[in-house]
Amino acid sequence: MRLAPALLEEMVEHARREAPNECCGMIGGRAEEALRVYPATNVEHSPLRFMIDPKEQLEIDRELERAGLELAAIYHSHTRTEPRPSQTDISFARLWPGVLWLIVGLSGEEPEVRLWRIDDGQVREAELVIG
Repeated sequence: MRLAPALLEEMVEHARREAPNECCGMIGGRAEEALRVYPATNVEHSPLRFMIDPKEQLEIDRELERAGLELAAIYHSHTRTEPRPSQTDISFARLWPGVLWLIVGLSGEEPEVRLWRIDDGQVREAELVIG
């Protein structure tokens, strides 16, 4: 997935604002290119897990449709660990087959962002191109 630096910065700033809790949101795009970030509320208010507010999720789905975009990925942050899917993430991903997962890691000196495919409990890193 191709991601513009400004969109990356938007997600990193969202993660920093929500820390120590995880942030979450959705990314709209077309043909493997991210075009818009949709920050959402983590109704779990937790540093260990997230759930997008269902009302916001519905509104984001409507906005994606109006804009002619697809759900390119779901993003969230890890505030204490590296940006690798946790077992909680892997279990949650079963509800979203075929969706990419972008994780913003804040545990190091600099934010680290990685993209993942999680299908049927199998985790594979996906290509993320910034630019």
